Amino acid sequence: MTSPVPLHTAGFAEKDTHKTSNFLRQIIEKDLAENTYASRRWGGSPGDAAHHAAGQPDPAKIRTRFPPEPNGYLHIGHAKSICLNFGLARDYGGVCHLRFDDTNPEKEDTEYVDSIIDAVRWLGFEWNGSATAAPYQASDYFDFMYRAAEHLINAGHAYVDEQTVEQIRINRGDFNKPGANSPFRVRSPAENLARFHEMRDGQHEDGAMVLRARIDMASPNINLRDPA
Repeated sequence: MTSPVPLHTAGFAEKDTHKTSNFLRQIIEKDLAENTYASRRWGGSPGDAAHHAAGQPDPAKIRTRFPPEPNGYLHIGHAKSICLNFGLARDYGGVCHLRFDDTNPEKEDTEYVDSIIDAVRWLGFEWNGSATAAPYQASDYFDFMYRAAEHLINAGHAYVDEQTVEQIRINRGDFNKPGANSPFRVRSPAENLARFHEMRDGQHEDGAMVLRARIDMASPNINLRDPA
């Protein structure tokens, strides 16, 4: 992608010197003024609390992220998110992470990865705190995500569902009708953990089981009705 005008002329990534405000900036400014996260540490890469506890004091005042899935070209909505997340990090002495959600390889392509990187740079931004830093990949953290899933299961906040895709869709309800609990929702954490390990070990066909968050099947927000 070639910029029609120089970036310094377009002013995409220049620091916002106008006195603008919104609820995000108000939250950030309040936290910075009160040193809410002054003791935060950074382990050098994304990770869990133990990983960061062993790190150094975080040099970034705030951290934001832009996590695209490389399964197509970006559109104007993505540009808005890029400018928001990278712009806030720039304006408040922070770092924005570019992290590709590369967990669906059948629909992803390096062509889209390259085009996303080009688009971010065309808008005048860099990522992960360095002009030469490599973007993060979600697949780099599968082990961490797996441990997080086990934690949610043990805490009773997630369960393995064996309903079909169609059954899950029907039982989710709609805007006028609450959802219905899955018959597998009442399993104990031990039972769910055993099924989850079986999924990991390939003992069941792809799609036969899915891990769902146990939230509220009657929530007016359909997205909170035990999402997978």
